[in-house]
Amino acid sequence: MFSVNFMKQVRKFTAIIEREADGYVSMCPELDIASQGNTIEEARNNLAEALELFFEAADSSEISSRLHSEVFVTSLEIAVG
Repeated sequence: MFSVNFMKQVRKFTAIIEREADGYVSMCPELDIASQGNTIEEARNNLAEALELFFEAADSSEISSRLHSEVFVTSLEIAVG
């Protein structure tokens, strides 16, 4: 009998979390996946779980078609009014 160790690949993704009504919405722009939670930490954890489930269920062609490899988060200053 033998055992096989499968090493999981660790990848980093962007999590954007914003307040919405009485909770928080979390979004991953690289894959267009979103989740929510009552706290920032819960929204973050729920998004991580949603991403893990996506990678478990999706085939490589779906991952490739959804994955945005370059996502930039920045701020802008504009004149308003």
